[in-house]
Amino acid sequence: MHIIIGGTGHVGSATARALLRRGEPVTVVTRNAGHAAGLRDAGAKVAVADVRDVPALRAILRTGTTALLLNPPAAPFTDTDAVERANAAAIVDAVTGSGLRKAVAVSTTGARRGERCGDLTVLFEFEEKLKAQAFPVAINRGVYYMSNWTEMLDTVRHRGKLPSFFPEDLVIPMVAPDDLGEVAARRLLEPADRTDTIDVEGPRRYTPRDVADAFAHALGRPVDVEVIPRHAWEQTYRQLGFSPEAARSYACMTGTVLDEQDGWPDDPVRGPTTLEDFICASSKRKY
Repeated sequence: MHIIIGGTGHVGSATARALLRRGEPVTVVTRNAGHAAGLRDAGAKVAVADVRDVPALRAILRTGTTALLLNPPAAPFTDTDAVERANAAAIVDAVTGSGLRKAVAVSTTGARRGERCGDLTVLFEFEEKLKAQAFPVAINRGVYYMSNWTEMLDTVRHRGKLPSFFPEDLVIPMVAPDDLGEVAARRLLEPADRTDTIDVEGPRRYTPRDVADAFAHALGRPVDVEVIPRHAWEQTYRQLGFSPEAARSYACMTGTVLDEQDGWPDDPVRGPTTLEDFICASSKRKY
């Protein structure tokens, strides 16, 4: 049995579906069973638990042999670093003594030691604690999610403008959640001793201008890129409902993407989903 923590999110549900397509047994862990109805219909078992409930989560993990370990994102109005670090610590506690034979952890490209830089530092700490476990843990680091752009679909549709924290011509590695799920499923099925850390991205790299063009094609209207200057990043996040702490962390992550372009992976695992196909499919799903 494969246990999928965060089983109803983008990557968790994609991993579950990839395993189900292979005929593998899957249990998705979620706080809300209603969110997992589609996965249940596809053949998955559903277990309801909060990741902070260590005994309940450990009991679920003991029913499986492998697990996808995904630290759920915190609500942006909270102190996201503090919440996500506490969630990660609970997950690590739950897997201790769970009897798992192997796990795959979902992390992020560029993860590094430090404080208050969002996923980059939170997930590095998560990786390190999981590597210290008694069972093998493989690390999958995803680049910039294509789904981050589709969160702005309403704005693009109604204003014809794509807000971007990045320059219009900045080339960024991006990946579709379905590709991350497919890679995670494959790694869960690999031998336990395959525990290298890999980076996963799409078939090629894209710019915000490419994103705007993909929206324009999907929506049938011109779309301009509206670049948000760096000095306005934290204020913009605050206007979007982020707490002061979350705004600072997200601004730090954003700055890292902009400042460390030479640090992108040289030899990533590449998924097949193009930005154009992802934006088109997402637009159809939402409208």
